[in-house]
Amino acid sequence: MSQYLIEPEVSGGFGENTLGHFDVHPPKVEKLHLEFDGWLGDDLLETFPCFLVSESLATALVASQLSGYNLAAVELSSSDIFQELQPECCLPRFSWLQITGDNGKDDFSVSEKGMLLVSRKAMQLLQKFQLTNAEITVYKS
Repeated sequence: MSQYLIEPEVSGGFGENTLGHFDVHPPKVEKLHLEFDGWLGDDLLETFPCFLVSESLATALVASQLSGYNLAAVELSSSDIFQELQPECCLPRFSWLQITGDNGKDDFSVSEKGMLLVSRKAMQLLQKFQLTNAEITVYKS
């Protein structure tokens, strides 16, 4: 199975309402609150070890037959930095893309280091959306 490693745009960090276990690596996040410091427009975002997808990408994922993920609610907020740098920006809705797949078996999985891996089929879907600020490479295990 061909796979791609994706390092998505990082638009912020954990907000004060994030709950999880941060004494392990990678952290185990139970409730995600993302506080935006900026947004360059990508439909796929990351704040390690969590991934987010825009509402339009989430809709496309639900309609697809892709495996290895769940979509969950995420709390969003914007920092003072965001308000200062992008006062006119209206953020779309995002969902938490929880990766549940097995590497080499499912369309979405994570590497040993917690990096996002996607199948060729998943990559074909993702390329229909904005990923301008993501680093994408062919994954060699």
